[in-house]
Amino acid sequence: MKIIFAGTPPFAACALEALIEAGHDICLVLSQPDRPSGRGMKLTPSAVKAIALQNNIPVRTPSTLSVKKDPQTAQETLDLLSSLRADVMVVAAYGMLLPESVLAIPQGIGSDHSVKCINIHASLLPRWRGAAPITRAIESGDRSFGVTLMKMDAGLDTGPMLLQESFPLTGKETTASLTETVAKLGAEMLVRLLAAPEKITITPQPSEGVTYAHKVTKEEGHLNFDLPFEEVERKIRAFSPFPSSFAEHNGTIIKIWQAQPCPDMSGKPGEVLQIDKEGVVIACARGAIRATVLQRPGKPKMSAQSFLQGYNIVVGEYLK
Repeated sequence: MKIIFAGTPPFAACALEALIEAGHDICLVLSQPDRPSGRGMKLTPSAVKAIALQNNIPVRTPSTLSVKKDPQTAQETLDLLSSLRADVMVVAAYGMLLPESVLAIPQGIGSDHSVKCINIHASLLPRWRGAAPITRAIESGDRSFGVTLMKMDAGLDTGPMLLQESFPLTGKETTASLTETVAKLGAEMLVRLLAAPEKITITPQPSEGVTYAHKVTKEEGHLNFDLPFEEVERKIRAFSPFPSSFAEHNGTIIKIWQAQPCPDMSGKPGEVLQIDKEGVVIACARGAIRATVLQRPGKPKMSAQSFLQGYNIVVGEYLK
């Protein structure tokens, strides 16, 4: 099948690799422009662009596809897409809005050729439409999660569903680990769907149960110990790796990467209740958490035991 692929991060790269391995003809890849990365802030291609280059697939990285914003660049890209006469376009975490003019370009697959653009969305739609579904699901304590393949329309993750699969959550997932899980699942589902396009069924999303996964900000990483221990622990997992959870201790920012719930311990919110090689126990509005992997400025992540060998914190002090 002749496919245009649009995506940017490793989540999307997993799907691109699966399509290549399945023998599909990837005629063009669209990805976000190279971004500064690392300590040297060197311009670095996206994970998707890197895979495309390794496989000698043509890549375009337009800054916009909106004719209003950049008429020349957008029109050149639209003309190129039209000239390819691709069967379908697959979109996975591209990070750029696709105008309706782009959604209409592919020839279309399915019994009536109406499926022109397929989006891999990491949530059980209509729950968690939007930019950060994995983070918000963990933060909210969802007990199940999954992937939805949908037919794209002009709305924000509002298109009808082509395939949806779910699985239970253990309550131990981080955004990093769950992203890896759903990337593999989404890639496998996509290959399976495209293997039998004539069997594709189109199901409208339910009108009930719609929630939005708003973009995560750096400020959200600042832990609030006035919340119950369950919520604090979930946020630590949800905000790993971005934006990372942190608290302030005597003017020093301490990142907390892993923590365990301590429901039976109590104190004033933010109070350090216990310190040992297992971790630093910090009181919440109800219960407490034990921080087991921490990081201070200029240092790598480390176990609580290693952290405490180089940083002084005592019982009775506060993190805020």
